[in-house]
Amino acid sequence: MSLRSKAKRWTYLVHRWLGIGGCVLMALWFASGMVMLFIGYPKLTPGERLAGLPALQGDPALRPVSSLPAELRQAPERLALTTVRGEPAYVVRGGAHPGAWSAHTGKALATMNVAGAALAAAQFSNAPTTGAAVPIDEDRWTHSRGLDGHRPLYRVDVGGAQAGVVYVSSRTGEVVLDAPQYQQRWNHVGAWLHWLYPLRMKSVDPVWTWTVIVLSALCTMAAMSGVLVGVWRWRFRGRYRSGAKTPYVEPWMRWHHLLGLATSAFVFLWIFSGLMSMNPGKVFSSSHAAVDEQRYRGASAAADPAVDDPSRLLRALARDGMRPVELQWRRVAGTVFAVALDGSGTVRVVVPHGAAPGVSAALPGALLRDAAGTLVDAPVRSFSVLQAPDAYFYARAPEAMNGALVRRFPVARVQFADPEQTRVYLDLATGDPLLVMGRRERIGRWLFNFLHSWDLPPMLQAGAGRTGVLIVLSLGGLALCVTAVVIGWRRLRR
Repeated sequence: MSLRSKAKRWTYLVHRWLGIGGCVLMALWFASGMVMLFIGYPKLTPGERLAGLPALQGDPALRPVSSLPAELRQAPERLALTTVRGEPAYVVRGGAHPGAWSAHTGKALATMNVAGAALAAAQFSNAPTTGAAVPIDEDRWTHSRGLDGHRPLYRVDVGGAQAGVVYVSSRTGEVVLDAPQYQQRWNHVGAWLHWLYPLRMKSVDPVWTWTVIVLSALCTMAAMSGVLVGVWRWRFRGRYRSGAKTPYVEPWMRWHHLLGLATSAFVFLWIFSGLMSMNPGKVFSSSHAAVDEQRYRGASAAADPAVDDPSRLLRALARDGMRPVELQWRRVAGTVFAVALDGSGTVRVVVPHGAAPGVSAALPGALLRDAAGTLVDAPVRSFSVLQAPDAYFYARAPEAMNGALVRRFPVARVQFADPEQTRVYLDLATGDPLLVMGRRERIGRWLFNFLHSWDLPPMLQAGAGRTGVLIVLSLGGLALCVTAVVIGWRRLRR
């Protein structure tokens, strides 16, 4: 037997047995993927979080930022004034001192307990709780690494029109996740099934990670070998004795061949991109941390009196027609300023402006342009302001996996001349680096995000058209896998 014949025979065998082993799994992936086009994994989007907060009142008794303990003022970019358990509170998110402090007394709020969690959940959902709050470290809806700083969590069942579960941080007392019942039900045949979460025990689970990587790699091999077998068996010139281009007369084999040829490119690229989503071996992670955010923020400095007093800030914002539900503080190049957000997500920036606060929609361009050069230890190749999405920075619908990410426009795009060709997108309202991408991350964007969900901005703008095409192709992939299940079952029975 020639080497070519041996290679062909092994390709047939690989496709046959990997197909038998993976056909059910791939069928589940296609079916659950269609559900995920409409219902995503539970998450708390910025819009949902802000919509659940009451407007802050310009109470003269609110303590200024400068009255807080020094360790809380070292990183104002993690500081916010919001509502916790029905009262205004300063919240520190992340860092070494996460927690909540009363905005009236400056003292740390009492440790979150069952009663406090139930109150926070009821106020957020505007509905009664239907059971006692239960402390948990992690469950099937809370695997996200973004929740690690809030663990343990309090799980609270709520009723009302959007009955479901609300999760409250034990560190800050804020609601950090909601999972309505309808979303939970659909997730059992959607994202939870698609990501094989029944096998995942915790947020960092190497066993689950490598199980998914290995299964995805084997299914990718099954799809690739199927492409080769399908092409080899198709008569491009002439016909078989049956008069058909395919050699298969038995209906299930015939349909498997025809569906495979029709959907082979989509099936292979979709399974392959699913493998790429796991970032195997960290192949899509930059070799070093290019961005020095501490240097970009600048040295710690006291807030200017114009942005130190929240009552003063709220009065200035009211004159501008703004009723914020949250105030945040940021520091860029040593300058401390305030950011106000209302319940609809509208943002206003308050910067020191002489003796009075100056309210605007964005930071001064010169401040951000000068500070951007300190982000990376390399020359700035270009600095531009985008008014619309590009191929890397764009918003997704809430049901998408990354639908909770902040994607505001206009946004500053800074490109550096370092070995990684780092690109940073800076929020003009907060100065925050919203997205950092080196060369590897940009490659991963095309091999995963684009191939798996067709998320180029023009495609996303197509709306129902894009969704319809993806459903038709997914139905084709599902039908292909169903024929494989029948064929595999018949072979195993023999």
